[in-house]
Amino acid sequence: MERLSAVLFLLLVSCTCSILAQSCEGFCGKKLGLCSCHPTCTSLKTCCTDYKEFCVDILPYSGLVLGGTDFMLLTASFNQSASIVCRFNNNTNTLGYVDGNNRGHCISPLLFETGWVPFQVSSDNGATFNREGSWLSVHTGKFDAKFKATLVNSTKWQYYGTPNVGGPLEMTWNTSLVSAEEVNIELWGYRETGEPYTDSWQGEWTYLYTLAKDQPNNGSFSFVPKPAEKEFSSWELGALRISSSKHPDGTRNVQAAWTEDHALAWHLEEKFRENSAAWALDKCLAWDKLENELPNFLSEIIDCPCTLAQARADTGRFHTDYGCDIEKGSVCTYHPGSVHCVRAIQASPKYGAGQQCCYDSTGAQILTGDSIGGSTPDRGHDWGSPPFKRPPRVPGQSHWVYDVLSYYYCCLWADNCPDYFKHRPSSDCRTYQAPSTAVVFGDPHFVTFDGVSYSFNGKGEYTLVSSVKKRLTIQGRTEPVNGTFIKATKLSSIAMQEANSDVIEVRLVSGHNGIEVLQNQKTLSFSEQTWMDLHGVYVFSPIPANVTVIFSSGAAVEVRLREGTMTTTVLLPHDFFNSTVGLLGQMNGDPADDLALSNGVLVQDPNNPEELFSFGAGWAVFNRSALFTYDSDYLLEEYLFSPRHDLSFLPVFSAPENPDDPLASQATEICSGEGSQFCRYDILVGRNPSLGNATRVSFQSHMSLVHDLKQVISCGHLDHPENGRKNGTTYLQGAKVHFSCDEGYTLKGSAERTCQANGLWSGEQTACVTPSMNKR
Repeated sequence: MERLSAVLFLLLVSCTCSILAQSCEGFCGKKLGLCSCHPTCTSLKTCCTDYKEFCVDILPYSGLVLGGTDFMLLTASFNQSASIVCRFNNNTNTLGYVDGNNRGHCISPLLFETGWVPFQVSSDNGATFNREGSWLSVHTGKFDAKFKATLVNSTKWQYYGTPNVGGPLEMTWNTSLVSAEEVNIELWGYRETGEPYTDSWQGEWTYLYTLAKDQPNNGSFSFVPKPAEKEFSSWELGALRISSSKHPDGTRNVQAAWTEDHALAWHLEEKFRENSAAWALDKCLAWDKLENELPNFLSEIIDCPCTLAQARADTGRFHTDYGCDIEKGSVCTYHPGSVHCVRAIQASPKYGAGQQCCYDSTGAQILTGDSIGGSTPDRGHDWGSPPFKRPPRVPGQSHWVYDVLSYYYCCLWADNCPDYFKHRPSSDCRTYQAPSTAVVFGDPHFVTFDGVSYSFNGKGEYTLVSSVKKRLTIQGRTEPVNGTFIKATKLSSIAMQEANSDVIEVRLVSGHNGIEVLQNQKTLSFSEQTWMDLHGVYVFSPIPANVTVIFSSGAAVEVRLREGTMTTTVLLPHDFFNSTVGLLGQMNGDPADDLALSNGVLVQDPNNPEELFSFGAGWAVFNRSALFTYDSDYLLEEYLFSPRHDLSFLPVFSAPENPDDPLASQATEICSGEGSQFCRYDILVGRNPSLGNATRVSFQSHMSLVHDLKQVISCGHLDHPENGRKNGTTYLQGAKVHFSCDEGYTLKGSAERTCQANGLWSGEQTACVTPSMNKR
């Protein structure tokens, strides 16, 4: 009766809201008394009649953090006489316009933050703002190159004025990015002023000068740069902007195409061109002096993974550095000898610093003590960090000012890298602790953080992981395979939250041939961007079948669509040790206590499927704590208004062994080795050989991940002795390093040292001494 009453209420709402004409003006995201302005109203058919007019969708939904993108308000209509003003973050206004189809347009502004930014729209020149939506601001390095202007031969641009680098420079752009027949090419500069780490520390983008006016918008421009006039020569970082010639020079927040931000070698003063090495050395020494006065951030950044395999597997804490990506040909301009680099996803808590880790073709970490291509930490995290807006947390630019320009000064334009590496030394991996991982896959099968594997085929919503200490909750919803005919279930949705972060849900779409992501019950589109900065959480979806959710703690949830099922991997850093409960067990290194009920009582017989079933049922979520979205009649009836564990659903507990089963031979052929029992179950009970094969792949992938994350021992970097050499740049257990001395010197100590299992080097410290020193 409760379920029927709820459904009738929803039908009543949908029928009466239009009659009573409640409005969404000022109420987007809310559920009103008789109709809704909440994102779920569309599928539930409960929207107020003006929902789309005031709660607007836009196209495109994302653009460069530097601004200049023209986007359309898809669902609202305007009079031709309307004066459109768009307000971002309640403090930045841009002028919009109405097109010939009565659609409103906004221009995105220059921002100092990435992620979703709220905006409001006025049609009366700013008197009232009654329409609202969200705009995704994207870091320059993560933004698709086809939507940016391109510096042709970018190396030439950034070495211009150094010996043997000169001549014309060229840039290109997609002409559709600027709606004008003639354009201006402007230089904008970025700098940070005020005392670092005080309230006076500010970042600023400023128009400097115009390179060319009234140029045809033909997608190409070339010029021979001249040294900047004195008033502009102190600007060393900036970007070029292409915008319509109808705007006065330097007009902010107009439709435009931008280049990447870059070192302005081509624009620097004549003194740089006369002797670039001497000019750069002076800058390097000044930076060295400044760094000596700034606080030391190195102690609070995360240590690097020891191997490339670990770095690529630890997806909760590290992500590909877009400047050195093995998937894109390993073009590692700033790290010669590297094939892949990763960056720590989270900035350090106090100073907003970042970590970078680079690896060679053998998978070993490259250290600055051995190579100019070594890993380097960053005073300013390249991707910025919340709350953004001010140094050192401005996305991209703070990193350029404190970490990249200084690299040009010391290493690229001058030969003084030791001073740079003194302040940006590689972090070796002696304190790195790999995360623990658990997985749910197939119809559904579980492998806990401590390696216990079992199956649980209940229908309902259950707690996979709960950590009171870290305030992390991960819940899973299961539903029957192929309706009610097969007595097995599969994971159909994962909902999760950490502390006060956005709630993220990843679920199968109707038909189970795709997955979708919801942020606070609103569907996210990854048609334009693969990475999104959200509140307290990041979401990465490089292809439609793969989603990774990353929380501030370093916890990650990876969802992979395989044969209509969701393989869900959870990675937790060591901080979660001994603080988790749920279907994925207690992460404490002890498999014996993984199968514990919510009251702490252990399963007595882990081989008894009925007892395991009772164990799983005991982790059904409570109504008040459910994180899921219920935006269809099916979800309302089957889950919201039903018991969270369906007592009426009794699965088949084990795969039947019937030699006459037409699928028996396929099960034998496909399923072998460790984990084969899961594969057989999904073929013989799920009646789907493809699903069984996907289950086999998921289990093997999990075992490979466990292997990649296996803890390794590092003994730390060994330097070469003064007046000597060393052979060997690997410092993990079993590695050997050999030493020799220059002519006229004698080796004292060990000529060979081996990294031991206790994390210490064998032998004695090595030195190269003269005969006279040997007698002392």
